[in-house]
Amino acid sequence: MSLRMIDLGGRMASVLEQGSGAPLVYLHDFADVHGVAADLLPFHEALAHDRLLLAPAHPGVNGSDDMPGPHGIEDVVFHYLQVFDALGLATFDLVGHGVGGWIAAEIAVRHPEKIRKLCLLGACGLFVPGEPIADIFMHTQPERGVSYATLRRMLFASESTEHGLRYYPDGRGDLDEETRRYQMIRFCSFVGFKPPYLYNRSLIERLGRARMPSLVVWGERDGFTPIAHGRAYADRLPAAAPLEIIPGAGHSLPMERGESLAALVGAFLNRA
Repeated sequence: MSLRMIDLGGRMASVLEQGSGAPLVYLHDFADVHGVAADLLPFHEALAHDRLLLAPAHPGVNGSDDMPGPHGIEDVVFHYLQVFDALGLATFDLVGHGVGGWIAAEIAVRHPEKIRKLCLLGACGLFVPGEPIADIFMHTQPERGVSYATLRRMLFASESTEHGLRYYPDGRGDLDEETRRYQMIRFCSFVGFKPPYLYNRSLIERLGRARMPSLVVWGERDGFTPIAHGRAYADRLPAAAPLEIIPGAGHSLPMERGESLAALVGAFLNRA
């Protein structure tokens, strides 16, 4: 694994890369690389076994410079177009998790010619009546000043999972990890702090433009983005496979089910 800093005309973007071969861009979420972890997880390393994995950090997160002034999802899409240009990417596979899945979908509907295959993991971004995305902004504040149990239930299968307790412990955690968590919430407040949270009402009607082969994967116990959003993505993306639901898993699939998820995503990406 190596860290690459790329210049976007005076702003720097941090990109982790590993492997070689056909390029795969991975856009991260909260309980994920960059969102809390400094390095690639075993899930990402498995994907990099036979391809070049490129995992940029969102603006203002884990070494990437912030974007100037107030910005929204359109600005983030343009930021990533600059990243792709700087990396020399003409076409590539695109995998997005959670908020990263939202960004991936927004890129795919605007520039379908760039995306060879699209994979969305528990992606937010859609407005689905009666199925709101959870209020992560409220739950990043610890209950009684010390407990992150409700945040862990939102992001993981339960409040007591190994990865949840490791990366979202009660009380004071690792300072660098807490900083990345704060940076990720701050980034999301720019693009999605308008109840209901983290969506673009227009996106669902635009999904028909994303005609590349697509895979949508959800955790059965996702407490952040309801499964109804996964069904909406799978139904509206023209070349999507049937929705894959992973039994017993929560929202943070790359952490909770890294091995099985990498096998599922890898098989999809390698399929002719």
